[in-house]
Amino acid sequence: MLKALIVDDEELACKGLKMRLEEIDQVEVVGTCSNGKEALAAIVEKEPDLVFLDIQMPGMNGFEVVREIQVDLMPMIVFVTAYDEYAVDAFKIHAVDYLLKPVEEERLREAVERAMQTHAQLSAMDEKQRLLEMMVSMTGKSEAAIGELLETDEQESPHPDRLAIKDGSTTTFVPVRDIDWIDAAGDYMCIHVQGETHIMRTTMKELEAKLDPATFQRVHRSTIVNLQRVEKVSSHINGEYHLILSCGSSLKMSRSYKDKVKHFFQ
Repeated sequence: MLKALIVDDEELACKGLKMRLEEIDQVEVVGTCSNGKEALAAIVEKEPDLVFLDIQMPGMNGFEVVREIQVDLMPMIVFVTAYDEYAVDAFKIHAVDYLLKPVEEERLREAVERAMQTHAQLSAMDEKQRLLEMMVSMTGKSEAAIGELLETDEQESPHPDRLAIKDGSTTTFVPVRDIDWIDAAGDYMCIHVQGETHIMRTTMKELEAKLDPATFQRVHRSTIVNLQRVEKVSSHINGEYHLILSCGSSLKMSRSYKDKVKHFFQ
C-alpha cells in the first residue's frame, strides 16, 4: 500500500480527491495540505510514498515545493492541475503522472498503477543501496572515511573557501561559508545558498572531502548540513531528529548519522 499526501489550496478539490483515493485499496491517505509550506513539513513528518500536488498555489507553487524537498525524502509526484500548459515541465522533473481537473476516475486509477510500478522499481534500487551500506559497515568505517582512503593526492587545499560551480560557459564562485545545506541527485549536487539553489556536477564523496568536517556534516545518506545554520534540533517519539535551519528548511537526520552530529550540539 502506498502512503499518499494531497496538496491543494482548494478545499473542495482536496476533499474530493481524498474521498476517491480512499476507495482505492492500494492507497492510504496520510494527510492533506493547503499550501507548499505545510506540504514540506508533512513530507518530513509523514514520509509519504506519493504526493498528489497542485501546481498553482499561493506563496509556493508545486514546482517550487519539489525543489525544496530533501532528496532522501523525495516521494513520487503526481501533479494535479486545471491547466495543461505545465505538462512538459512536470515530466522534465520525472513526475509519475499529470492529471487535469476535474480528474476522471479511470485516469486516477492509472496514475496510482503507474506509481505502484515505479515504487516497485525504486524498492529494488534501495535494496542495492542497503547491500552497499552493509559492505561499508563490515569495514568498520563510514562511507566518508572510505572515500578519503580512496582519494588520490590533490594539489588544491582540501577545504577551499569557495566552490566553483559551472553552468555552461559561466562559472559561479560560491563562498563555502554561505552554504546552508546540500543534497544529492545522482551525479549532481544541489547547493542551497541563501534562498538560491546551484547545481554542481560532482559526487557526494568528492564534495564531502572538500568541506571542513568541523562545519559540514552528513545527516542523511544524501544530505550535508552546515552546522552553523542549525537553529533547533527537534526530537520525535520514535527516536528520530529533525534539524531546523535558519533559512527555514527542515531536514530529517538519519539514525546512522545521529551520534556523529549530536556531538556538535553538546
